[in-house]
Amino acid sequence: MAHGLKTKPRASVTVYQDSYRDAGVNTDEADAGLKKLTGRITQTWPAANSMGAVQLDIGYFANVIDICGQGIAITTDGIGSKAIIATMLRKYDTVGIDCVAMNVNDIICVGAKPVSMVDYIAIEEVHADILDAISVGLCVGAKSAGISISGGETAQLKGMVSGFDLAGTAIGHVALDKILVGQNIQEGDVLIGIESNGIHSNGLSLARRAFLELHHYKLSHKFDELSSDLGTELLRPTHIYVQEVLELLSRVNSVKALVHITSDGFLNLTRVKSDVGYIIDALPPIPPIFSIIERLGRVDTTELFSVFNMGIGFCAVVPEADVNIAISILSSKGKKAHRIGYAVSDPDRRVVLQQHALIGQGKHFRHS
Repeated sequence: MAHGLKTKPRASVTVYQDSYRDAGVNTDEADAGLKKLTGRITQTWPAANSMGAVQLDIGYFANVIDICGQGIAITTDGIGSKAIIATMLRKYDTVGIDCVAMNVNDIICVGAKPVSMVDYIAIEEVHADILDAISVGLCVGAKSAGISISGGETAQLKGMVSGFDLAGTAIGHVALDKILVGQNIQEGDVLIGIESNGIHSNGLSLARRAFLELHHYKLSHKFDELSSDLGTELLRPTHIYVQEVLELLSRVNSVKALVHITSDGFLNLTRVKSDVGYIIDALPPIPPIFSIIERLGRVDTTELFSVFNMGIGFCAVVPEADVNIAISILSSKGKKAHRIGYAVSDPDRRVVLQQHALIGQGKHFRHS
């Protein structure tokens, strides 16, 4: 999926090549494996118009299946290596929020209302107080998203798992004729970004490499640029965008696309059906946590924008006529929404970050 573009060297910065890969995450290999995986799993799909017929191709934020004429959206995700930070701090009562957020924020991208979620906890050794603390966050997240936690599984995997892992699967409901996958985006439609709450649950491997492996900072360290100590900053729960997005869908019929900005950063914007690219020309200032990672990890901006959300956790695409009401709605739940760019017709699906002189395509950004 990724296409190479020529890059300009930056003589003023010593850059680790493929820092994310050095940190243990190989997105290109994962993408190649995913292609093989999807080639097989699609063979399990039932025929169109039959019970459980799959409505979307692989690659959107969630899929939708047809159950007796009802669209049931489904997705699965986890908190990744954020669990390592929680284990180091022995603080487990917020990661459940992240687990809910990573799932429901994906569900709403296909226009669905999240309904329920089940969780999966893989743990080295069960301690009742740890499970209880994890459940606290799951319940806080569920309340914020307006869903139930309807079940789950706890697996004791000593020898396989160090610490714990937390993931979930969420379902939602969307009318089959209301599935939203960016199928009607047109040139000139406006891109609105909603602020993130820091790193969220993507890129923690690269962050740990910069702070803990290369420089051996303690999680109690306080950087002048940050409002809290390092551990608190890295563990800050992922924003849940359900309430404002559902209100947007109910009040603005012309919403063109909804995009969760996770790993791959703004390149997630191309996970739509329309052949469009984006010119992003009005990003708000980058939160300091990312600038510190760039400095300490000697991470080039191309990789920084390919891994992190860079301060924008969710985006909506709307027509110019509905920008003001959309920004008002998306800013109504305590988060800030900004007009950050616009869509352009582009079969190559490129994302241009004008303020940072970057062009993104596939899985990577390159210097323009």
